Amino acid sequence: MSTTEAGKPVYNVKNPCIAKVKRMFNLSGPDAPKHTAHYEIDLAGSGLEYTPGDSLAVQPTNDPALVDDTLAALGFSGTEIVKHPKTATEVPIRQALIEGALITEIDNKLIKAIVEKTGGNTPLAELSLPEKKEELKNYLWGRFVIDLLLENPTAKFTPEEFMLTQKKLNIRLYSISSSQKAHPDEVHLTVATVRYTSYNRARGGVCSTFLAERVTPKETLIPCFVNHGKGFRLPEPQEQTPIIMCGPGTGIAPFRAFLEERKATSAQGKAWLFFGEVSSKSCFFYKEEFEAYLADGTLTKLSTAWSRDQAEKVYVQHKMLENSAEFWSWLEQGAIFYVCGDASRMALDVDKALHTIIEKEGGKSPEEAIAYVQAMKDAKRYRRDVY
Repeated sequence: MSTTEAGKPVYNVKNPCIAKVKRMFNLSGPDAPKHTAHYEIDLAGSGLEYTPGDSLAVQPTNDPALVDDTLAALGFSGTEIVKHPKTATEVPIRQALIEGALITEIDNKLIKAIVEKTGGNTPLAELSLPEKKEELKNYLWGRFVIDLLLENPTAKFTPEEFMLTQKKLNIRLYSISSSQKAHPDEVHLTVATVRYTSYNRARGGVCSTFLAERVTPKETLIPCFVNHGKGFRLPEPQEQTPIIMCGPGTGIAPFRAFLEERKATSAQGKAWLFFGEVSSKSCFFYKEEFEAYLADGTLTKLSTAWSRDQAEKVYVQHKMLENSAEFWSWLEQGAIFYVCGDASRMALDVDKALHTIIEKEGGKSPEEAIAYVQAMKDAKRYRRDVY
């Protein structure tokens, strides 16, 4: 094992820390549209270190039931010997698929192989044309490797051939939701379990279902390591810099870590948290903790948005606009604005609201607002961890 000069172990993808989940519990209620859980991973004796703003890389395994269905579609017993995609050692193909192949995503190599093996007698032949790129993307959405095998039964593979068509099953990154100062021997995660149905088959996210369904606390081994997020950091505890945190859904994770760190270090400066979810009754994650932080001054202000608790949908950007004068006042006091969560919609809507507040409360033109936001980015006062 490689170590630092101080003799501490260096963990990475080739040398992960092997840990176990100590405790896990639901954060979402029975009426929530999706399952979200809190995981506490035991680090005792590992020497693994992290800072709020870091992510934990987790190496999952595939659902054995999906692997068995895939093997059946291939006509394999599962005992055929192949090279493991990660270690290159010879193992039964069932083990190789569980531990090393990304069977929930389709590689172009598999598409090409099916086109060749069917003599072009497959919809994939036409969809593979360069001009059909978008149509192929739409066709593949919601399909796993098994779907292409079942839809093209004349495409027959040897175990070795099939393994060459598969992507590697790589690590998944999750924002850490704890401070090591508060939990010296643990790292916490806040994870929504991805589940959906497509083409009459129940599907799941590889790592989120691994944690929710295939991990037995204090038993299952979890290979993991820290991915350091240098740009997503708190100001020094003694600084008076205000912070504004916006983290709807599981985007709350790093801000729970931030608040634990602030309490542990008696941090100065004001702190404002924007949190949003579907309903206050079923999805108010860490409610008691945040209320305690409000009571002891660790958190100055909490603004919540519940999209389905009233006729009109309310999101975090609406709460920003509702508090625009105070938001602008914090910005003018030098506040750092942190955003964590969905990149495709939430982060765009929050960014738009930020520009609107600067225009309205700062009396600026759209161009001046753009320049103001750019200046915030340059000064590292607008920090985003979006995915």
